[in-house]
Parts: sequence; C-alpha cells; structure tokens
Amino acid sequence: MTTCTMLRALSLALALAWFSPAAGFAIDDYPLGKDSMVQAGVPRGTVTQHRWTSRIFPGTVRDYWVYVPVQYDGSTPACVMVFQDGGSYVEAEGQFRVPVVLDNLIHRKELPVIIGIFLNPGEIPAPEPGKPPRRNRSFEYDTLSDQYARFLLEEILPEVGKHYNLATDARRRAICGMSSGGICAWTVAWERPDAFGKVLSHIGSFTNIRGGHVYPALIRKTPPKPIRVLLQDGANDLDNEFGNWPLANQQMAAALKFAKYDYQFVFGDGAHNGKHGGAILPDSLRWLWREVPVK
Repeated sequence: MTTCTMLRALSLALALAWFSPAAGFAIDDYPLGKDSMVQAGVPRGTVTQHRWTSRIFPGTVRDYWVYVPVQYDGSTPACVMVFQDGGSYVEAEGQFRVPVVLDNLIHRKELPVIIGIFLNPGEIPAPEPGKPPRRNRSFEYDTLSDQYARFLLEEILPEVGKHYNLATDARRRAICGMSSGGICAWTVAWERPDAFGKVLSHIGSFTNIRGGHVYPALIRKTPPKPIRVLLQDGANDLDNEFGNWPLANQQMAAALKFAKYDYQFVFGDGAHNGKHGGAILPDSLRWLWREVPVK
C-alpha cells in the first residue's frame, strides 16, 4: 500500500469510526500510534535549545531547538524540516512528538536523514521588569510577505548551517506549522519555492486575520509552483470574526486540486488542536518525503 493510499485509508477508517457506536471513538478522538512512541532498540537523536535575537524582526528574541538524528554524520547534506511554534512540536510527551517520530522512521529507513529546526515565534521583551513581553506571533505568521522566509534564509538556516551540513535543494527542505504557523509555512514556500518545496499545515489559518483568505484565488490564478503540500483540518475547527477554518481549508484544497498541485487534504471531525495532526504525523511525513532517497 502506498503512503498516499495509507493516508486516504486512515481518513476513511477514522471517519467510519466516528459514526460507529461500537467503535468507541468520540468526536476529536485521535490516539497516537506506535510510530509516535519511544521504541526499544531505536537510537535517540539529540535536541539542543538555543536563543536568537533577530535583525529581520527587529527587537524580537525567541527560543529554538535543533534535532539531529543519530544517523547524521555530516558527510552529505542532511534534509531540513522547519517547524513554527516549535516548542509545541518538539515536546517529548506532546501530541506531535516530532523527535520521537523522526527517530523511529529514520531508523527504519522510511525517511531520509532530517535535521529538525523548531522555532518559537518572536517576543519583544517588556520595557519594565514584571511586565509581560509583547508577542510578535501574528505579525510573523499571518502576514502575507517574504519577511519570514527571509528570516529563515538569512538568519536561522545560516546559523544552524555553521554546525551542520544542511541541504540547499528545495526538494530536500520542508516547513510545517499549525494554525497561524500553518499559513506561515505555506507563505514561506509560496514566496520562496526555490528554497522550500514541501509544506505540512495543521489546522492552518487560511482566513482573514491578515489577508490569508486570498490564497485560494491566488493559487487558481497563478501558474503552479513546485510545492508539495499536505493540509489537515477538522469539521469542528474555529468559526469566528476572521472566518471559518474548515471552509477555508476546503477552499485551499479545492484550489490546489484545480491548479494540479501535488497535494493531500486530510479532513476529520477535530477541533482547533493538534490531536488529528499528531495522529497522522508519521504517515504525513512518509508522504511528504516519499521521493527523497534513503541511504
């Protein structure tokens, strides 16, 4: 069974379970599978935490983490995957557990060697002690411009590249995020498809927070760009003054289909959280990286 078929089968199986009283599933019930659990005999990669002060987003500071699998030896450039809201993706006991999933899949040669970069959004420190910092997340993630792409390409990747041999081919670079981080991931690839060729969006905010609702129309009217994209969302996602998340993601999927992109849309009954995205993460990664040679 191909990974593409596996994703469709997973979505269908979950859909049937939601409507089957005997199945024991509740709405928004997405258990993690064995690929998201620490496995005996699988070597564990390292995760190191760092701090960054940005030039492109002046005055902002942020934490970021770098995951390096045991299989990385520096002899050849490693694939790269960047995650927005990095702290949520890197948690060993969280819903996504990305380092654990990467450990398992790289060990079984189901993924190439991938170095993960997990970035928190920037914060502007408070001017006075005891005051909270000002969050820069929406400006960085929801704005439709090349600024965040430049931040990655001019600041973060060169910094991490001082220590690791990173791939520069867009086909060997992916970017991921959830909610506003999901639209941010798409914007980075849309603006710089020469640098990022793969996108994974969980519960993406393709709504009118800062104009992101225009993407379906832009996709339909623009010659297709060399981007592979997987979108995940659920029927119980947000509906507020900025728009309707389920409808927005369905519009994105319809536009990608119309423009003949290499895409998958996994739609469930989930809410605005990481449960569904975390449950399908291993299959999502297999599908996203399926053509990259594994050594």
